[in-house]
Amino acid sequence: MASPKIGLALGSGVARGWAHIGVLQALEQNGIVPDIICGTSIGALVGGAYLANHLQTLADWAMSLNRMRLVRYLDVQFGGGGLIAGRRLTALLQENLQGIAIESLKKPFVAVTTELSTGHEYWVQKGSLVDALRASYALPGVFAPVQIDSRWLVDGALVNPVPVSVCRALGARLVIAVNLNADVFGKSRVSGAKPGDKGTSYAEEPGLEALTGRPGNIVMRQLFGHDKSGPSMFSVMVGSLNIIQDRLSRSRLAGDPPDVVVAPRLGNIGLLEFHRAEEAIAEGILAVERAMPGMKDALAVLST
Repeated sequence: MASPKIGLALGSGVARGWAHIGVLQALEQNGIVPDIICGTSIGALVGGAYLANHLQTLADWAMSLNRMRLVRYLDVQFGGGGLIAGRRLTALLQENLQGIAIESLKKPFVAVTTELSTGHEYWVQKGSLVDALRASYALPGVFAPVQIDSRWLVDGALVNPVPVSVCRALGARLVIAVNLNADVFGKSRVSGAKPGDKGTSYAEEPGLEALTGRPGNIVMRQLFGHDKSGPSMFSVMVGSLNIIQDRLSRSRLAGDPPDVVVAPRLGNIGLLEFHRAEEAIAEGILAVERAMPGMKDALAVLST
């Protein structure tokens, strides 16, 4: 019997998105290879790297991160449409993916973005893979918008955090959705600690003075640190986006439910804790194993 065309919808979730790496690894280990991949934000980043045969490269880099190394990628700017210039991250992407067009990937791929001028959902399905990924993870206020096809584009999480509808539009018969926000209600949206806890401060990392030019740089502390008055500017911006994507995910998944949901338990991992990739990847693998019985049932039902 022929297997149904499988669509994989990789959702947004900032640092929790490293779980997508484990999901893709576990699916392959179980003989399930998606025919279509659609991703939003970090879901687009991981999905694009996978189709470009650089998933292991991304995994190795993610697991090499610590807080100090992460700080080095935070090239802060004032003006230009975003708090972080993103030049160092872009250079890293270009080092591995430069010259790759979406049309040349081994399977159909869509990076979900939001058109800034209209608020419309915009699917990037052709052209530079690096530009598409940058646009899909361009958190408003954090990264500058990216111009593609004469449109200024920002993070797709504003309109479609888990792109089930995109997979169906591309002809997927069986849609597997990876929802990174299924386990976060009532837990800290930024640091991974309980509400009211002090949380994580990149501004207090050893060696930060060498990056900022002088000890106790007040700008870096205001942007990424915390004090008794509350969370940092960066935490508020990212946490606010997480509220939007959480609420929107629930609404869209209820209206257009996937056939299978993979729900990594990531409530203990904060949105900015990119240095915890090993834990997130491991949980992605476990989430697939938990979902595998339902996935096999769905494959059996939809096979013709």
